[in-house]
Amino acid sequence: MNFCPQCASPIAELLIDSEIRKGCPNTQCGFVLWNNPVPVVAMIVEVEGGVVMAHNVNWPKSFYSIITGFLEAGEDPEECARRETMEELNLHALETKLIGAYPFAQQNQVIIAYHVRAAGEIKLNHELDDYKIVPPAEIKPWPMGTGLALTDWLKQQGLSPKS
Repeated sequence: MNFCPQCASPIAELLIDSEIRKGCPNTQCGFVLWNNPVPVVAMIVEVEGGVVMAHNVNWPKSFYSIITGFLEAGEDPEECARRETMEELNLHALETKLIGAYPFAQQNQVIIAYHVRAAGEIKLNHELDDYKIVPPAEIKPWPMGTGLALTDWLKQQGLSPKS
């Protein structure tokens, strides 16, 4: 962002609340670009046989992850987990349980993670092109983002996460 969306002044770096932030130098305007993190909901979708690990069409071929989606305006995070499970996998969420919230600074996101027990026939939407059903004991969490939620969930299941 180069110009203020409220008064069109050039954006500058300003000292606000002891932090350098981007904002409008026009004191009559006062616009600040807070750059708050985006809420993302992640689902560890468990079906008969294990956890659904999916491949997004934009990811490297070997990378599979749990299901994620953006929280819509006014939407409850748990309802988002149910909606995204249906939209991305065509599965009915039978039970949802909050795992936790996790910072993902690299993507400027806060991840709200749920364990979802689901049923139905998997049909991938246009964002996904493949999936695997992985037994929980075989899951290897990664050290950031949704991997932190997987680690916590595996521990809740009495499993030692593989490294």
